[in-house]
Amino acid sequence: EPSPYLPAPENVEIYSYNFESLLRWSPVPVGNGSVLYTAHYKTGAFEEWSEMGCAQTPRTECGFPGELRRRRWTIVLRVRAELGPRTSAWALTAPFVAERNTTLGPPRVNSVSVSPDSLLVSVSPPFPPETGDVLRYHVSYWENTTSPTHKKLSESKTLFQIGNLKESTLYCFSVQVQLEVYSGDWLQGEQSAPECHRTALS
Repeated sequence: EPSPYLPAPENVEIYSYNFESLLRWSPVPVGNGSVLYTAHYKTGAFEEWSEMGCAQTPRTECGFPGELRRRRWTIVLRVRAELGPRTSAWALTAPFVAERNTTLGPPRVNSVSVSPDSLLVSVSPPFPPETGDVLRYHVSYWENTTSPTHKKLSESKTLFQIGNLKESTLYCFSVQVQLEVYSGDWLQGEQSAPECHRTALS
């Protein structure tokens, strides 16, 4: 029986970055005693609530267990506060689908090789790809002048060339990844910080 004296956790949200997800909430203020929290999950396929591996924890966050690392599952989480024998009402999250709701970080730029007319760029994705993933890298590049015009190219490989450049000139570029998701849409990643390299002298 939920206690009217123990408020439910507030600001309950799922934080998800590169498919690593956790449930977070604000601490429940009480005059004395230490509040513990219990979190459960259920998936779109089952109406049963299951343990998340966070029962009676003093922490205000709970990482997703391994069995929830399915990108296309619809997941709902709930958390309640507990103080001695008293429990609060459950606070529920909105339905979460990692493939729609995660934030993709920027790709890592591993190396850049310069030649007089091009930059050869090697990148790796910000998350470990699963079999069958279709990734695209969007590259924005510009000559480092006072009024740069950005040019764009789209690549599906992690090694690509930015070509038709002037020799001995400073160029900058930024990369973002896109992941094709089940619906046929693309999940957009964050832009990498711009990196600048001077082309070689021929």
